Amino acid sequence: MNQYGGHIFLMGAFALAGTSVVAGRLVTTTLGTFTIAAASLFFALLGLLPVCGRTLAITFRRMSKGDWLRLMMQALFGIFLFRMFLLQGLLRTSAGEAGILTGTTPAVTVVLARLLLKEPIDKLRFCGLVSTVTGILLIQGLFSSTLRFSGEHFIGNVLVLCAAVCESFFNVISRMGTIKASLRQAAELNPIDQTTLVVLIALLLCLGPALYERPAAALQTLGITGWLALIWYGLFVTALAFILWYAGINRCDASLAAAFSGMMPFTALLLSILILQEEPGWQQWLGGFMIVSGMILTGLNPANSKQTCNHLQAN
Repeated sequence: MNQYGGHIFLMGAFALAGTSVVAGRLVTTTLGTFTIAAASLFFALLGLLPVCGRTLAITFRRMSKGDWLRLMMQALFGIFLFRMFLLQGLLRTSAGEAGILTGTTPAVTVVLARLLLKEPIDKLRFCGLVSTVTGILLIQGLFSSTLRFSGEHFIGNVLVLCAAVCESFFNVISRMGTIKASLRQAAELNPIDQTTLVVLIALLLCLGPALYERPAAALQTLGITGWLALIWYGLFVTALAFILWYAGINRCDASLAAAFSGMMPFTALLLSILILQEEPGWQQWLGGFMIVSGMILTGLNPANSKQTCNHLQAN
């Protein structure tokens, strides 16, 4: 029952994360990359701090150096670098394609989980990797003699793929922290407190680059739609999604958790059609189908968590 609860948490987390593509697209033409990230993180903190109350101070005092290092790495890969690559990519490619390409996260996570956590790659997961790579090639138009992207469009897709890699690192680092806590029989960090600290660290990382973009003038010209997009990005895409993510990763292994990231491309593609009026071509649809298929295959027969724990204990 605990694992099924984890499934629900992860599905909700990635469904909300998928809306980041559309929310980001609504403001990328007006605001700088780091201004968007910093503003959304500020709104996230406004929503999180009142909920934490005194528990944040208690969590702060009992955290080890290893806990702090993992939170810093999660903030770096899961928020700072992820948003930098995604938002820069959205300046050059469509929201629909960006959403689909984020579906490569499960395949990348399977490889990283194998290298760092020693989670096995069975036949189904290998087929999932092949399906994912094929989907990427289809979206990039490498199998077509008629579909050709501009260099800028191609770079945009590559940047989104870099964001997916950062998300995969975040997945594995988060799972590693949960396993380490289990091995030393320590209480797991409260998901809300953990989210608050990661958001705070990420905000500190974004502030310097954001100030360099001189955001004051751009923020003054932002319309109601842009402000609503930033608030949504902060309260739901960041605060609520990360709380659900941490609650889910405490119950599932890294590869299974990554499989639910297929909700990101599904949500992003659907919203890009409904809200942004984009019209993906048949290659984008087929590539998206291959990537989602790869997501499903990599999520089947999840690795034995005990084996992963034994590996980390040995190290």
